[in-house]
Amino acid sequence: MLITQVKLEGFRNFKNATINLTKKSLIIGSNEIGKSNLLHALRILLDRTLSLADVEPQDSDFYVYEDTNEIRIQLKFEGVCEECVVAKLREHVSDEGVMYLAYHATRDPNSKRKTYRFLVGRSPETLTDIESNRFYLRVLNLKFIGSKRDLFSYIRRERRSLLQDAKGERTEEQIGEDNKMLGQIESKLDEVHESVSSLSYIGKATQSINTELEQLSIKNVGQDVIFDTGASDPSQFVDNLRLATRVGEKTLAVGGDGRNNQIHLALWAARNRPMFETDEEPLEVSIFCIEEPESHLHPHQKRKLAGYLSDTLQAQVIITTHSPQIICGFPPASVIRLYDSKPETLAAGNGSSPFIEQAFIEFGYRLNIIPAEAFFSSVALLVEGPSEELFFKALAEKIGVDLDRLNISVLMVDGVGFEPYISLFHSLKIDFVVRTDNDIFKVPQKNEYRFAGVQRGVNIYRIYFEKDEDFEEILSDHEKNLQGFSTRQPPQENLESAQRIIEKLEDFNIYLAGVDLENDLKDSEISDALGQFFDQIGEDEIIAEMQKRKATFMFDFLRHHSDSLARLRDNALAKPLLRCEQIASFNYDARAD
Repeated sequence: MLITQVKLEGFRNFKNATINLTKKSLIIGSNEIGKSNLLHALRILLDRTLSLADVEPQDSDFYVYEDTNEIRIQLKFEGVCEECVVAKLREHVSDEGVMYLAYHATRDPNSKRKTYRFLVGRSPETLTDIESNRFYLRVLNLKFIGSKRDLFSYIRRERRSLLQDAKGERTEEQIGEDNKMLGQIESKLDEVHESVSSLSYIGKATQSINTELEQLSIKNVGQDVIFDTGASDPSQFVDNLRLATRVGEKTLAVGGDGRNNQIHLALWAARNRPMFETDEEPLEVSIFCIEEPESHLHPHQKRKLAGYLSDTLQAQVIITTHSPQIICGFPPASVIRLYDSKPETLAAGNGSSPFIEQAFIEFGYRLNIIPAEAFFSSVALLVEGPSEELFFKALAEKIGVDLDRLNISVLMVDGVGFEPYISLFHSLKIDFVVRTDNDIFKVPQKNEYRFAGVQRGVNIYRIYFEKDEDFEEILSDHEKNLQGFSTRQPPQENLESAQRIIEKLEDFNIYLAGVDLENDLKDSEISDALGQFFDQIGEDEIIAEMQKRKATFMFDFLRHHSDSLARLRDNALAKPLLRCEQIASFNYDARAD
């Protein structure tokens, strides 16, 4: 059985969200978007480590952006066939194996008194109150591991269980051998205890303490406080073993945050693996939730860890992450992106979606080269190639557009084209701005030319934006003039038609160059800086030289003349960046309001 759908109404930053899940679900999104809140909603209904006091609604649990006094959390389960669950909840499971669990909380607007209840039913319309709070947790529950993992605290809690489980798997012969060994250990521990006690500084260390205790009470006479190894009982000694790493013949203390994280998750997975390694009917059904498993790990280990957890836990697994390596390693249908919908949080495509899966598939191998930040961006600026990427990142700094603070990514589509990127971002509800060249290409096998760059922008508008009446009228009058002219230099009528369309495309975050980046720079306020950079080249050769080695030129130019870019703030070159800034700021302001 699986949770296939979560509905959240009035809960924290979710006003009214539907999130579809799969057997392996990967939740992504920017910080503070609600990934942990989504997992907490699941925990309220399914985590038996939360007490009844923990699930009582707090004021902070009610929707934060409007005055609301009701919370609804609803889980839909499908494929409910496990006997342990059916026996406990039979009357609430439909003939198709569907069941719903829900949590409803209310707050009196006057007294602020809060109440809550748990419900179960075959459908949302037949939900009934659960008389005994969460009795179903004996057979249906969630196992959660948070992002703040303390390996040594976990070992202290789980050490005895780990050892007891291992003891239970021994043969009679092994038990006999172990008992003999424990006897030998006991005699050696007595030797160790005596040897430690005989050290001169051990006794002196507590001498002053015992003198003071005798002054405080006569009852303390003859009851000296000492340092003790605590090692006389072999069972107690074994139960308090510490975790270490053996390297060759040496034993080292476990260290390094990344390795500790791996050990923690491996032990956690090992503790939960046995329930899947039997052909017997399970006594309970568990769903696993893991927050940010990638902590302190390098990219290769992040990819490996994601696969390990997904493959090891043969049950429903829900993971949150900020790691692109983990995203790339998961099936596309498993990726669920949470995003701001000014100001509430929603899931792109309502979570697991065939549309998102198709967008990932069409993106294909490019998923391995897309920068990490893109999945967590507020807005992405898509540019032609590496020289544009270098330029716009430098320009942003010089005109005061803080890309990192605003979660803006500048991505090149070099050799790929805009459409695969836009399709993916559109599916994941990531805002995008396009800056493209105003190319004029010859039509193959015809003696005519076309405005290829403008047509590129029009195609993006038609695929990804709702029809705009004003723009449709402009296209009706002028689109025919985007092609069919006989020289590379278009006639005036064609130029005017193209310009009308270019101006309107900016309403849809699509910006065209005057010609291309190199020509735009040569015609800009920094033409003098270009002249200084190419001091041995004639004016008429500068553009050709820039285009000959685009990325290399841009890198070298920015090393020596990046300060000159500040003069471009009011130039058309800055428009795409300023639009990105506007979108990102609006998203933030809408959420803050």
